[in-house]
Amino acid sequence: MALDYIILAIYALAMIAVAIYTKNRSSSVNDFLLAGKKGLNGWMTAFAYGTTYFSAVIFIGYAGQFGRSFGLASVWIGIGNAVIGTLIAWLVLAKRTKNMTRRLGAKTMPEFFEKRYGDKKLKLLSAVIIFIFLIPYSASVYNGLSSLFEIVFGIEGWIIMIALAALTAVYLFFGGYFATALSDFIQGIIMIVGVVSMILCFMNSEQVGWDISKLVTDNNLTWFTFDADSKGLYGSTVSLLSLIFLTSFGVWALPQTVHKYYAIRDKKAIMQGIVVSTAFALLIGFIAYFTGALSAFFPEVANVPHAQVIPIMLSIVIPTGLTGIIAVLILSASMSTLASVSLVSASVISVDIYKGAVNRGATDKKVTIVMRSFCLLFVATSVIIAILNEKFGIAAIAYMMGISWGTLAGCFIGPFVLGVLWKKVTRSAVWCSAIGSLILTAVLIVVFGYDKNDWNCSFATALKDGVATSPLIGVICMAFSIVITVVVSLITKKLDNQTVYNAFDKPLEGEIK
Repeated sequence: MALDYIILAIYALAMIAVAIYTKNRSSSVNDFLLAGKKGLNGWMTAFAYGTTYFSAVIFIGYAGQFGRSFGLASVWIGIGNAVIGTLIAWLVLAKRTKNMTRRLGAKTMPEFFEKRYGDKKLKLLSAVIIFIFLIPYSASVYNGLSSLFEIVFGIEGWIIMIALAALTAVYLFFGGYFATALSDFIQGIIMIVGVVSMILCFMNSEQVGWDISKLVTDNNLTWFTFDADSKGLYGSTVSLLSLIFLTSFGVWALPQTVHKYYAIRDKKAIMQGIVVSTAFALLIGFIAYFTGALSAFFPEVANVPHAQVIPIMLSIVIPTGLTGIIAVLILSASMSTLASVSLVSASVISVDIYKGAVNRGATDKKVTIVMRSFCLLFVATSVIIAILNEKFGIAAIAYMMGISWGTLAGCFIGPFVLGVLWKKVTRSAVWCSAIGSLILTAVLIVVFGYDKNDWNCSFATALKDGVATSPLIGVICMAFSIVITVVVSLITKKLDNQTVYNAFDKPLEGEIK
């Protein structure tokens, strides 16, 4: 056990060293948000994208819950994340997003909406939505990590959450996006070593012994067939497909993943990023869900809460010494996501709200100070909510993430994705997507919650059960966003020629061809 603590201490010192090394690289808003004028190479951007994509939620929340529920079929979630959420997303969005945000001079997604559609109120609305709905996602990451440390190391969850928050805040406060990207590169390597070590330990264990036939013969769900239950919308087939679509298409419009395209350097970096990020996502996603499916070999986790499935399995099969490496794997996945989410949230408050509406004459230095301060505030707020969630059992980890991803993607996937691809998207369409998706999310939570209980339950029960359908709700809202954006754009007033020209046709020195 002493060796495990030494590994954790070395990791913490390495993150502090990153903060010290990068503290002079983030003196301006551009440096803090985009790592300077040159941007980042493909390897660093790819690892930043991948480590932001996969956090403790996938290992502890999703893999534990859905790996146990769906068996080997859950692996398709990881494959979808690699093919749709990474490969196709990069091919469609990376170059277009980089070029358009440079033409518009946009550093954040709300700023993109303001300049792409010529509406300052859109910037304010999107900034508020992003800040509010990234908090539950951030909190879910803390909760996932605390479950691991409580079971494997016997450390109370709130202690781990505060320590994680402090460590993340240090390198984010001092180094901004460059520190985040550098630490993501280190953390990405750790994640690769960690997941390979983890799966080898499981496959070599007495419980598994390289024999996965049990997963096919004893589970209701196998590689290619779904359980034909009678639950309709709430059955396993719809649930699994909803998870694949939400986690694979949702990242196309999440501000923390889209942000990675803003700062990539050039065409060569994009090509590197496509290959590296796809390989990384396939490895991490496949192994995470495959490990969750191995819960069929562990009767000890048959009736435990979802968040305890993977930690209990790890405590059984991982030997001393490797436990520290696996813990650092989960810690790395969590910190990279937290740093990226915190940076995006702080940027929308400081750049889009503070400078955009409160103090338009604020200097670059002052905005940077405000951004650093809000990074700390967001980290603190998230950890407080996570502690309260753990204490009172407000929502499961996976569903907190589902609500966050589903709402954000539902509001923005049409306006953002179609906005970089199609000149005809109108201002009215963006408003309809954002407001309509918020209303639709709230309505569907209540309706599905009551419907699951045959319309015979309390509002509190309906709310809880409705939140449990968050992946399905997220997919419905994403489809709504795409459809409403197209329909409203075709029947409402087009943008003026100058606004469209600035976004699509304005000459750009050094444009990525």
